[in-house]
Amino acid sequence: MDGKFKEIVLNNSETIVDKWMNEIDFVKDGNYTKNIPEELFESTNREFVNVIFTSIKNQGTRNHLETFSEKLINLGWPLSYITDGLQVFRRVTIDFILSQSEKVDSDYTSKLLKSVDFWIEPIIRQLVNEYSGSWENIVSLQRVALQELSAPLIPVMENITIMPLIGTIDTERAKLIMENLLDGVIKHNSEVVLIDITGVPVVDTMVAHHIIQAAEAVRLVGATCILVGIRPEIAQTIVNLGIDLDRFPTKSSLRKGFGTALEITNRKIVDIDSKVESMENILDSLNKE
Repeated sequence: MDGKFKEIVLNNSETIVDKWMNEIDFVKDGNYTKNIPEELFESTNREFVNVIFTSIKNQGTRNHLETFSEKLINLGWPLSYITDGLQVFRRVTIDFILSQSEKVDSDYTSKLLKSVDFWIEPIIRQLVNEYSGSWENIVSLQRVALQELSAPLIPVMENITIMPLIGTIDTERAKLIMENLLDGVIKHNSEVVLIDITGVPVVDTMVAHHIIQAAEAVRLVGATCILVGIRPEIAQTIVNLGIDLDRFPTKSSLRKGFGTALEITNRKIVDIDSKVESMENILDSLNKE
């Protein structure tokens, strides 16, 4: 930026900031920030304008721009807030410098515009790039987290694991289910895997095909797959579609499926109270003898 213009801006920073703060209120509707609490909006505006002035004093201050863009993403603010704010700042700065000049001609105005652009454009590029990069990174991390949550494999007992499924199952999610199942069976040394479809709203031919494939894959690695959570309407749909689920056990509820899993692993549920009562009766009989 031209030294003369830079000096004018820095010497009158408070006035320019006040003008910018007033102007930025008028673009709230356009950049979707009108519902932000007033105190937060003002404090963020102050931080924004400080970042801009830090850049004019020391162009290439990447850390400040990166930190500010990450803050906006965490707050959920739109990218248009950045672009509108910098455009408003450009206009306010140019108007102020022109108002302070005694002689204004086309050469002076052209020089001023080029100088301000030389200052503002790099800030726009850096902030937009930092915002976009941070946003893509956050979205990527969220996608991974959602994928992990969309097909969890939960070990509930030695050799028995459960995979509860909730929501629609598409091809991409079916692939993830398959991968998690196979990895989990080996990792947890599972003998039985219960796939709970209680939370799956629709079971059509494609969904059933994916489930059958998953069950077959589990069988090939030496474990048994039990499909649980088959509601009456889903059972009717499966019958109407002619889908064959005879190759692995199916149960109407997780409780029944878990009981079958215990039987497969040579275990059973024992009523402790009954056992205690029987033992007490035996002891009473012995004492009487």
